[in-house]
Amino acid sequence: MNKQDQPLIFELSKEGRVGYSLPEMDVPHVELSDLIPSDYIRSEEPELPEVSELDIMRHYTALSKRNHGVDSGFYPLGSCTMKYNPKVNENVARLNGFAHINPLQEAESVQGALELMYDLQEHLKEITGMDEVTLQPAAGAHGEWTGLMMIRAYHEANGDTHRTKVIVPDSAHGTNPASATVAGFETVTVKSNENGLVDLEDLKRVVGDDTAALMLTNPNTLGLFEENILEMAAIIHEAGGKLYYDGANLNAVLSKARPGDMGFDVVHLNLHKTFTGPHGGGGPGSGPVGVKEDLIKYLPKPVLVKNDDKFEFDYNRPDSIGRVKPYYGNFGINVRAYTYIRTMGPDGLRAVTENAVLNANYMMRRLAPHFDLPYDRHCKHEFVISGRRQKKLGVRTLDIAKRLLDFGYHPPTIYFPLNVEECMMIEPTETESKETLDSFIDAMIQIAKEAEETPEIVQEAPHTTIVKRMDETLAARKPVLLYTKES
Repeated sequence: MNKQDQPLIFELSKEGRVGYSLPEMDVPHVELSDLIPSDYIRSEEPELPEVSELDIMRHYTALSKRNHGVDSGFYPLGSCTMKYNPKVNENVARLNGFAHINPLQEAESVQGALELMYDLQEHLKEITGMDEVTLQPAAGAHGEWTGLMMIRAYHEANGDTHRTKVIVPDSAHGTNPASATVAGFETVTVKSNENGLVDLEDLKRVVGDDTAALMLTNPNTLGLFEENILEMAAIIHEAGGKLYYDGANLNAVLSKARPGDMGFDVVHLNLHKTFTGPHGGGGPGSGPVGVKEDLIKYLPKPVLVKNDDKFEFDYNRPDSIGRVKPYYGNFGINVRAYTYIRTMGPDGLRAVTENAVLNANYMMRRLAPHFDLPYDRHCKHEFVISGRRQKKLGVRTLDIAKRLLDFGYHPPTIYFPLNVEECMMIEPTETESKETLDSFIDAMIQIAKEAEETPEIVQEAPHTTIVKRMDETLAARKPVLLYTKES
């Protein structure tokens, strides 16, 4: 057994071992019952492990090495923009003036933090072409729901209570219909055409006087720019609806195009995607929402405003949808995003888009001879290939994803979007070098060759990871949700 294959020993506890050394108390002893009601005092000592400090440090360090993240390897998760998080952002977020303040402090005592938030809002307004921005929502889906609730409040204020339907493309993110449902709307699907774009004729068919909004990602989930966006906006606005922008793919258009100029009325942003806040388990996220002029009064309150040279929160917003998150948003992520925007500048943000698009098209063209390419056209920041060719050989897209683990790569998004069979959605981002892209491409080409010559290698993957291929049926029917010695 190789050293890296050795199982972790979870039962490290040995009686008498401790991970601390404290001097004897030099203050008078106080009985616990004098401080806490007896009903809340344990009758038996908790069964906590007895472990030395060195053993516990080695245990958790070994565990951390088994995690995969953007700092340890390539993470081409389509539609999630898993790009490098600059460490200068982390350093700034840890400055005492940011890390050690409290949201309950008086506004007068945290003017620097409020100025950062206000300035970030101004930058996001400029980047998106919106008229006002709130930083309150905690993540992307939370931002979707917030935007939809403002759209709902707008229609209700105009007496349009019959507008109960939100149109969602068949290639949309799964959060779109979910957010619409949670916001109290019904969802209507609009089909994609043969080019992977919204079918305008189908859009005209489903839109009507009951349409509240169209939720759209541009570029869409296939990595394709909706070239008819101005006509789509006109169709929705003429019907009295609003156009909602899912900002998950904003990395593809930074400093090149703005949702506000495309006709969108609401936009949410993912600061933990486009603007390099830690993503996933390294979170939390942040999902600011920008709106056009006629929706400003419905923004969540309090609204951060600037009066002369003073920054303060305005609670006098009678038409607001109310607070959507305790306090004022995930401040640490806001600091990271602000640092990123200021260090990049407009030219740097433009270069982000140019390099993200270049990387995606380079990878797509090199992989096209080995996998099916459902939409053979110029892509933006991400692209979709299909494993239909490999499926005919008995190798599924899931098998390909598992095999990639043996090469040290996180798999791309698979089986999404749903309108492409055996889908693999790959987003390299702008932060990866050509050498990394080539190495990943070579691994994919090798897997395609294995599918033809030795398919069992792919079907039984992964071979080198600590956790091997699980029984999918058993995992779905009898999931193990808690760790015990027996399990």
